[in-house]
Formats: sequence, structure tokens, C-alpha cells
Amino acid sequence: MKTKFSPLVSIIIVNYNNKKYLKNCLNSVLKKSYLKKEIILFDDQSNDGSDIVINKFKKKIKLIKSKKRTSFGSYNQMNGYYKGSKFAKGSILFFLDSDDYFVKNKIETIVEEFRKSKKDIIFDLPIILYSSKNKHKFKFFQRKFNYTSWPRFTPQSCISIKKNQAIKAFKQINVMKFPNIWLDFRIALYFFLKNKNIKIFYKNLTFYRQLNNSASKKFKTFSRDWWIRRDEAHDFYTYLTKKLKLKNKLTLDKIITKLVKIFIIK
Repeated sequence: MKTKFSPLVSIIIVNYNNKKYLKNCLNSVLKKSYLKKEIILFDDQSNDGSDIVINKFKKKIKLIKSKKRTSFGSYNQMNGYYKGSKFAKGSILFFLDSDDYFVKNKIETIVEEFRKSKKDIIFDLPIILYSSKNKHKFKFFQRKFNYTSWPRFTPQSCISIKKNQAIKAFKQINVMKFPNIWLDFRIALYFFLKNKNIKIFYKNLTFYRQLNNSASKKFKTFSRDWWIRRDEAHDFYTYLTKKLKLKNKLTLDKIITKLVKIFIIK
């Protein structure tokens, strides 16, 4: 896809112990036809030999090494994308977890969509990878807001955002509270509260791995952990509405979650 609108873009990759997938991730962005790009790799003190892969690409990427880690993956990941965003020179940022990768034409497709839509942030759709042979295109249906507090959204690796808006968002959401609330939810909620909607781009442009050891695995729907995270999400909603000086909407979802917390979560 050719477009006259060709800004410098920055692909920010956050890696922690994903040596197995890192080479594929890096190649997926380095080999893209869109030329005006920089690749920023934030390595979060990996100890699995990721440095062997990184050294092979060191002339083609900009490397940031984490100086410290917390015991919470959500904070570490958010810190990686925040540091990468501040370091980036591109006007459009692409977020990418190191176990995921982009389809061939993602960058130019998203750049063109930014030109046409004039949105601040775009969420594309994932292609779910359960294994190299087991994958399917994620079908997305937005929920109606008659009882929920926030919209549906897609994962970190599906996020593309204008740099100036990313920095503004991080100032509001980058707080070491709510450890079960990851960056994708934080940033989606921020833009939903700010703009009353989020932009879902209905094209599957990102390969997204569902690994057995992924953090999301423990949050099986309606399990105890699922309710704990949902309660935390409502608390983050309250926190963010206060910071943005917006009305804290009371929904049926919030009422049910708080009741469950009283009677089930101990």
C-alpha cells in the first residue's frame, strides 16, 4: 500500500525472557516495506539468553535496558512502553510484545488509517496463535453500554498511538497501583473516558500468542481471580475519573462486582 502520508514511526518492543520468539518478532518489523521506521527494544532484565538474539540485531535496533524490575509484570511492561515512548522519535508509535508479531502490511495500513480517520489511537484485531498450526482470526463485536463501565478492546500488540497522545496518557495511567490491570486496559479506558469511544480497526493485523504461561490464563471467566481483577478494574475506573475530573458512572456491572467482592472474595 502506497501513501503520500509517510511519517517516521517507532515500533516499541518490550521483551522479558522471550528468547524463543524474539527473533521472529524483530524480523517481522525489520522486513516490513515501510521504510521510515525505527525499532526500539526495551529488555526488562531478561535472563533466558535473549541477549544472544539481541546482539545479532544490535546494529538495526535501538536498545533500552531496564535498570530495575518489580514483582508485578503489569508494572514492568507498562514501564517498558513508557520508557520506549519517551525515547521514540516517531510521531506514531506501535506497541509490540516480544512474543507477538505483525502481518506483512500492518505498518502502512495503520499509517493510512491514521491519515484518514485522524484518530489519536487505533486498536487493530489479532490473529490468535495457540501454536504454529493452530490459529484463527479474532472476531470482534463491541458490547452495548447498557450495564458495563468500559468497552471491549484488543491487546497491547494491537495498539498504535500518536506519540504526543501516548505521553499524555502515560502521565495519567502510569501509576504503581492496581497490579492486575495491564497497559491495554489502562490506555483503552483512558481514551474511552476522554473521547467517549475507542477506535477499533476491523482488520486482523497482529499475530498474538496465547501461551500457557501467560498472565491472562489465571483469569478464567467468573473464577475468583477474575472477580478480583474486575473489582480492581472498577477501582482503577474510579481513580482515573477523579484524575480526569469526570463523573464516576455507576453501572450494574460495578454494583454486581462490589457485591461479589463482599460475599465471595475473602
